[in-house]
Amino acid sequence: MNTILSAGGLNTYYGRSHILFDMGLEVRQGETVCLVGRNGAGKTTTFRSLMNLSPPKSGRVEFLGRNCSGLPPYRMARLGLGFVPEDRRILGPFTVRENLEMGVIAERKGRWNLKTVLECFPTLARMLERMGGSLSGGEQQMLTIGRALMGNPEVLILDEPTEGLSPVIVGELKELVLRLKREGTTILLSEQNIRFALAVSDRVAVMDKGRSVYTGTVEAFRSDEAVQSRYLAV
Repeated sequence: MNTILSAGGLNTYYGRSHILFDMGLEVRQGETVCLVGRNGAGKTTTFRSLMNLSPPKSGRVEFLGRNCSGLPPYRMARLGLGFVPEDRRILGPFTVRENLEMGVIAERKGRWNLKTVLECFPTLARMLERMGGSLSGGEQQMLTIGRALMGNPEVLILDEPTEGLSPVIVGELKELVLRLKREGTTILLSEQNIRFALAVSDRVAVMDKGRSVYTGTVEAFRSDEAVQSRYLAV
């Protein structure tokens, strides 16, 4: 598989606080890679650095074979990097339909449009005129993923998608991610729910204190109890 997204030597700061230390990762076309690690390990900052929402002081981001270091977030989105943030960023005063339509990127064409997104999220199809702010946590998560898909991304980034969701909704989200995988979607996610992460991923990257400390297949990670114990306390 060809590498579609990679980063190397990322050093990102919040003010004077050094958060990422020479962080690197690689995502190949069609695979699902999961970043795991304790709270505060730097997973969200890694994603924000890839999107240039938190611009790294140094390092390199390559996407679709080109150097994207320093490109503003809207340019990354237009290139095909779809980001579903941890806090979802639903626009509460707007309807479900309007939230979805705001995800459209005119330059990007593909199979995702309002019809195909609603086929994937039938729950949303029944509440198109409801305000985004009135939705439950699970419904908002569906909406923010649907909104990202409306932009026909080459890579879908999901930041802690199961956080705060009921087991039933987590199960539905798992089936959705597996469906997207079967359809060839490239996915990069972070996740505290290790069971969920291992069920949907091809490879696992472990972060600790702003650094990448382990990368391997799901099978290799499952069998490496030392890594799990040291970095995840499981």
